[in-house]
Amino acid sequence: MDDTKRYERLLQRYRDGDISRRGFFGLLGVAGIATGVMGTGLTAAGRQAMAAAAADPVQVRFDGWGGVVSEAFRKHAFNPYEQKTGNEVVEGTFASGDEFLTRVKAGQPGEYNLFHASGVFDYARYTDLGYGVTLNEDNIPNLKLVMPALQAPYREVTNGTLSAVPYDYGTTGIAYNRDHVSDEEVKELGAAILWSDKYAGKIGGWNDWRTRIWYGALKTGQDPNNIQDMDAVWEALREHREGLLKYWTSGAELMNLLASGEIYLTEAWSGRVAALQQQGENIGYHDPKNGFAWQECLMVLKGSPMAATEELVNFMLEPEVAIAVAEGQNYPPSLDPNKVDLGEKIPKLPAFDPTGTLDGLTFAKPAYWNGHEQEWSKMFGRIEKGY
Repeated sequence: MDDTKRYERLLQRYRDGDISRRGFFGLLGVAGIATGVMGTGLTAAGRQAMAAAAADPVQVRFDGWGGVVSEAFRKHAFNPYEQKTGNEVVEGTFASGDEFLTRVKAGQPGEYNLFHASGVFDYARYTDLGYGVTLNEDNIPNLKLVMPALQAPYREVTNGTLSAVPYDYGTTGIAYNRDHVSDEEVKELGAAILWSDKYAGKIGGWNDWRTRIWYGALKTGQDPNNIQDMDAVWEALREHREGLLKYWTSGAELMNLLASGEIYLTEAWSGRVAALQQQGENIGYHDPKNGFAWQECLMVLKGSPMAATEELVNFMLEPEVAIAVAEGQNYPPSLDPNKVDLGEKIPKLPAFDPTGTLDGLTFAKPAYWNGHEQEWSKMFGRIEKGY
């Protein structure tokens, strides 16, 4: 077999994903055809493919929430992607969406590429600030496996296009220590149990203004997406603070407070509660009526290496990858259960919707909440400090 034919066979293996870019060039060297192969014996398409394969590996930066979520991404998505493509995924972490936005504003164009955004909230904010892109959906064929109900809110913000793909969803419900709090109490009182004098000093709360106001609305019997009496909500949050042991600031702190018994009650992220339950902790979980449902997405920022980033996004949406990440982080994936077999564990996770419609979950309206962010976040900051 001459060099050209051997090269064409290796190139086809590379295109099919059987070997990585690094492995492709290694085999060329072993075959003794690493040089001279770009001659006239190759087609123009072959020469272009060879040139693309010869390009330096691309670096894509991903920023996420850290902890078990980042561990799941690294193990099940980033390592296989790097092995397959020869590209490199550089990771960063952040504690809040506001913190990461501050970094992006201070950074250089292209410094940040892909991040695990807090759903439509962040999507609208970043888009309004000019950080969005228009994804080439032909480069992300696995997007067809994503629930339309999760895609629709993003497309509404950006006139039918996407700068992000939905990746997972969950709820912020009520977590409680079953050694001290009964299932019946929680179901009967719902959100109001977080104000119970009986458990004063053993109650926790996330120091996130949206979550605090959402639960304040539930406590005062109001629609969180259409609050009519903010004075009542502020008073409820002051009362909540009186019975509070502390505000927690991260998922790791949340899990530690519950597992150690320092707190008996708090609103909590469904995936972190699932992780505690899997560790054998006697922690219950309840989504009250109109509880806080949310979704997260993988958002691509302006200035990113688009082809490599879209390839990474598509890889992260591969069912085997998305399912493995979902099982690792304990949040249901965005994949449509009507199109993808999600296995045994995911259907048992809190917040999972087997219909793929998400009709039973209440999501925040981004325009409403983002429109009040400046005023409401400032006011909660005062209440948090005891004013």
